[in-house]
Amino acid sequence: MRSIPNLIASTALGAALALGMAGPAAAQKIVISNWDAYMPPDLLENFTKETGIQTELAVHATNEEIMGKLTASGGQGFDVVFVTAPFAEALHKQGFLAEIDEAKIPNLKNLYEEARKLDYDPGNTYSVPYSWGTTGLCYRSDLVKTEPNSWMDLLKPSDDLKGKVTMLATDRWLLGAGLLALGKSVNSTSQADIDAAKALLIEAKTNLLAYDDTTFYSKLVSGEAHLVHAWDGWCNYGIAENPAIKYVVPKEGSDLFVDTMVVLASSQNQEAAHKFIDYVLRPEVGQWVASNILYKVPNRAAMESLDAAVLQQFPNLAMKPADLLKFEELRDLGAAQKIYTRAVTEITSAQ
Repeated sequence: MRSIPNLIASTALGAALALGMAGPAAAQKIVISNWDAYMPPDLLENFTKETGIQTELAVHATNEEIMGKLTASGGQGFDVVFVTAPFAEALHKQGFLAEIDEAKIPNLKNLYEEARKLDYDPGNTYSVPYSWGTTGLCYRSDLVKTEPNSWMDLLKPSDDLKGKVTMLATDRWLLGAGLLALGKSVNSTSQADIDAAKALLIEAKTNLLAYDDTTFYSKLVSGEAHLVHAWDGWCNYGIAENPAIKYVVPKEGSDLFVDTMVVLASSQNQEAAHKFIDYVLRPEVGQWVASNILYKVPNRAAMESLDAAVLQQFPNLAMKPADLLKFEELRDLGAAQKIYTRAVTEITSAQ
């Protein structure tokens, strides 16, 4: 869902995926847009070797960036796009997405049952989940006096944490922290709820070290920050460097985010696009993603093949789908998205 730092190199994946290379040398090409380093580095090469389908990778830094490109082009120029669920939902409502043909993606059978019943797209009619997770608190257990367990530990930190806290600045997650702290829905469109969260977050700003969506885990590793607002997978990058870093979902709860793969309705290569998604759903691909990118994947076969040592080192990877689904799925806000964007602008620019 975000650009990913270089982590663990894999040598087994290429060999595993290279087996059975007998695909037709079809004169096809698909263009895929994804976050940087959010899939195995040799995945496209191996897919082409096996299927004969050429690929081109375009990189987007944010959901908002790729949404802008698709809106400006009418969806032209792309075949498969990776986006977070609310953005997939918005693209579907706007008519940008093709229907998923389940018969062309037999590896859908590898998904958890829960991943086939998500509220934003029951039955995976227009999107296929790629990874999923929670947002919470990532902290240096050796530097905090009291281990955090509430969003208020972030928003109204103790004196020892003031100036050593960072928060995500992206609209949904910044507002989400304030809404959850107040016991509100992460999808609330109530102006009163948003105003209350905004006031709380403006007050919290006085105690922040920074808003940081990309280097917050590095600040924990260096000790510059002691407590940060984090996606669980990105907290794992810090844990990989310092085992004193821990992750916790606050007692008030979290959002459930899902990063998805969608096929554009404008694609002239929808058959090839479906083959690509089916390829990504192979257990060995999902296993690489979970082991190297350190995000949970909704691929049961992949998660069940993970090395026990990986789950021990990164405990949040072991969260079960039933536990994930206790949290509220992020949904498309429609016209209310403008209210969120305006509120976040007012929060981050407040003096």
